[in-house]
Amino acid sequence: MKNKVVVGVTQRVDKIDIYGEWRDALDQRLVDWVVEAGFILVAIPNALVGVSLSNDSQPNLDIWLNTINIDALLLSGGNDIGSVPQRDLTERYLLRWAEKNSKPVLGICRGMQMIGTYSGSKLIHVDGHVKTRHQLNINYDDGQSLPKSVNSYHNLVLQECPAQFEVLATSEDGNIEAIMHRELSWEGWMWHPEREEKFSINDLDRFKKLIINGK
Repeated sequence: MKNKVVVGVTQRVDKIDIYGEWRDALDQRLVDWVVEAGFILVAIPNALVGVSLSNDSQPNLDIWLNTINIDALLLSGGNDIGSVPQRDLTERYLLRWAEKNSKPVLGICRGMQMIGTYSGSKLIHVDGHVKTRHQLNINYDDGQSLPKSVNSYHNLVLQECPAQFEVLATSEDGNIEAIMHRELSWEGWMWHPEREEKFSINDLDRFKKLIINGK
């Protein structure tokens, strides 16, 4: 497995009423996207954390991380922050672990929101960002390309850019669409690269550079 970079991917949580079950779920297209980038994907379970335990101590998740030995994190979309405490705790703990160990991180949609709130920003509601597309306005030229047009499936956005980050791009209405950490190899994108009918070369190249340069 360690011949390739291993990317740990967080999962949404769905309640299946007919079976009385709570299930972790991962879009198969996201698996395809990570594999297309040339990485090994490992899905991160949400049930390893205990919501009654301290945010600083999650031994089961620590054992998992030490055993799997992942190289980078991808925080996936789905579930508004606050709707599934177990997932929120999992991702915040993972971000703390990634920060401590200088691991690359990409946050997609909710994942970018989680990076933002973890880093001190707040979320606000926004209209006109569900099932539509945006033209990106580039705010910061880091020498890498961003797609010109992106999909949009969210009704929450970052109120402001966290102090440790730069705004890479905004939507036509001025809302933050992409951020980049000033020191760590962390980025957040509000669009879903896996939901494009044909994967964007710009998205794949940027993801690969983020992960490889941060290792």
